[in-house]
Amino acid sequence: MPFPEFDPVLIHLGPLPIRWYALAYVAGIVLGWWYASRLAKTERLWAPGNPPVTGPQLDDLVLWITLGVILGGRFGYALFYKPAMFAQLFTGDGWGERLELLQLWTGGMSFHGGFLGVVVACLLFARRHTVNPLSLGDLIAPVAPLGLFFGRIANFINGELWGRETTVPWAIRFCNARIEQMYGFCPAGNEPRHPSQLYEAGLEGLLLFAVLSLAIWKWRMFKRPGFVMGLFLFGYGVCRAALENVRQPDAGLENLPLGLTMGMILSVPMMIAGAWLIWRALRKPVVAEA
Repeated sequence: MPFPEFDPVLIHLGPLPIRWYALAYVAGIVLGWWYASRLAKTERLWAPGNPPVTGPQLDDLVLWITLGVILGGRFGYALFYKPAMFAQLFTGDGWGERLELLQLWTGGMSFHGGFLGVVVACLLFARRHTVNPLSLGDLIAPVAPLGLFFGRIANFINGELWGRETTVPWAIRFCNARIEQMYGFCPAGNEPRHPSQLYEAGLEGLLLFAVLSLAIWKWRMFKRPGFVMGLFLFGYGVCRAALENVRQPDAGLENLPLGLTMGMILSVPMMIAGAWLIWRALRKPVVAEA
């Protein structure tokens, strides 16, 4: 299948381009804000405890998380996939190259980095407002798949983070006139590849959201602080590690030991932490106050 002639820019407002990728972040944050607010207001989900934050506190938390996602995602991308960005701050040829780390509009964000940024933001917020960090994590975890879904759809529209070569009937050639004009060639070549971005949108986004919703609305697992957050960590780690088998490794990271990819390596600690949180939550008695 040929790759559609998607334009990564939805519309130009004067000199300002409104990109699908940026709108994906906005959609994830706004929809996640709404869903987290609904969860926090549904007190029966937290019984016999209480929601970890009030409405005004949640509004404040959204800003903390947004900064965590953006800063963590960008710095994580540079650390895990392109560490030369840090060296360029001091050795780059001109300000454009030196400040590439701060040029968010050029693309390059890491989920694992964004996740760490959110963890730091939530821990600082929990300490400042004296709330249970595990219950706070339980409130935020169900929101993450929404952002992942929109983000992976935007990756597909951009024609980036494509999959490995394949002969499956739904394979896509990630090459069109727009990509050739932008780069002077097609980075993915003309070979048919897995649309791994759509796989990730389905598994990390829709499926994981459904599993977490089941744990929240049917099993009422908010009553066991840490369980929902652990389920997200373990579920994401499994989905990401599995999909790395059909996703093209990042340039320069194709030959890691044991056939692993950077995505697999970074997902292992998430699976371990998630399994531990689930085990801890199940062995603890239901507390009277979350």
